[in-house]
Amino acid sequence: SAPAVLLAWGLGGLLAMTGALSYAELVTALPKNGGEYALLGEIYHPALGFVAGVVSFVVGFSAPIAASALAFGSYLHALVPEVPAMPAALALVLLSSLAHAFRVRVGGVMQDALTVFKILLVAGFVAVAAFGIDPARLHAAEAPLLEATLSPSFAVALIYVSFSYSGWNAAAYVAGEMKDPHRALPVALIVGTGLVTVLYLAVNVVFLGAAPAEELSGVVEVGHVAALALLGPSAGAALSAIIAFGLVATVGALIMTGTRVLEAMGADHGPLAMLARRATGGGPVIAVGLQGAAATVMVLTASFDALLGYIGFTLSLFAALTVLGVFVLRWRRPGLLRPHRVWGYPFTPLLFVCLMLWMIVWSIWEQPIVALFGAGTVALGLAAWAALRGR
Repeated sequence: SAPAVLLAWGLGGLLAMTGALSYAELVTALPKNGGEYALLGEIYHPALGFVAGVVSFVVGFSAPIAASALAFGSYLHALVPEVPAMPAALALVLLSSLAHAFRVRVGGVMQDALTVFKILLVAGFVAVAAFGIDPARLHAAEAPLLEATLSPSFAVALIYVSFSYSGWNAAAYVAGEMKDPHRALPVALIVGTGLVTVLYLAVNVVFLGAAPAEELSGVVEVGHVAALALLGPSAGAALSAIIAFGLVATVGALIMTGTRVLEAMGADHGPLAMLARRATGGGPVIAVGLQGAAATVMVLTASFDALLGYIGFTLSLFAALTVLGVFVLRWRRPGLLRPHRVWGYPFTPLLFVCLMLWMIVWSIWEQPIVALFGAGTVALGLAAWAALRGR
């Protein structure tokens, strides 16, 4: 029902914000590139950090790049039927990888411009479309809200919602490249997460008020369907163009931040040193190429829905471990300089961990195959660590 959907997006925003507040403490205390790879290795054990690095590479970035590229292809195909979705997705991965491999400055400027433009376009669409929605659709409920919220399907739905919010910790992956991470990181994490939450809620209000729920269910290009029902064919085409454009920015952001994990692993482990090599004036070219290749394989072999479940479950597990590290680090290293302390401690990180565990348990119950793939990825990371230590 519409109220349950909006509640899920609101809870997703709450999760992202509590996570961002917790990450801000960890990353300002340990300002290194690599995200969970650097944090978990420092807080718990290098082996767990390495596994987190493998998971970040496969699940945290390669899979979301593939999912975003597939969504881009679907929206572009809805806009221009002559363009097949799959080749469009592959072309986006290739071109974005090239931009970030060889021209970091150009890639960064392009990324900033795309992000700002995307936000302005989405905000403009919401402002125009909000006047045409049917408010009655927002109140329709097939079941009592409390009953729907406590159901296993709601917990699994939050796993999917968490994918859309998955960029809330992106700044943690490039902390070592910031000029003043102690000041810049909390702002980037918290303000960015708050802005995205407001935009997501507003967009979903428009989508749910624009078309019947049965027309939106199970559709990748849901924005196109909503705009078509609300404002007609021209608006449907315009919104498809806006979302496709936004997905270009999303893929670029994932490539820019994700390769820093591989680069950090290459710098720390001699046999992986090639991953840290940078092109002249560019980024870690081999790391970018490897991530692009992995994303390409996923575009060719996986469906959008399967990727979302796999991403959400596995990343939720490692995000929970990372935020739990706030408690561990305060206990083990109470004298560590913490330029930013999480607001509302201990309730803020505790709320994040509890909600994540609730989602993970129900996801295992409802989608055991997805959980097995997640466990397989962790096993792959452990095997790689053992092989590396044996050399």
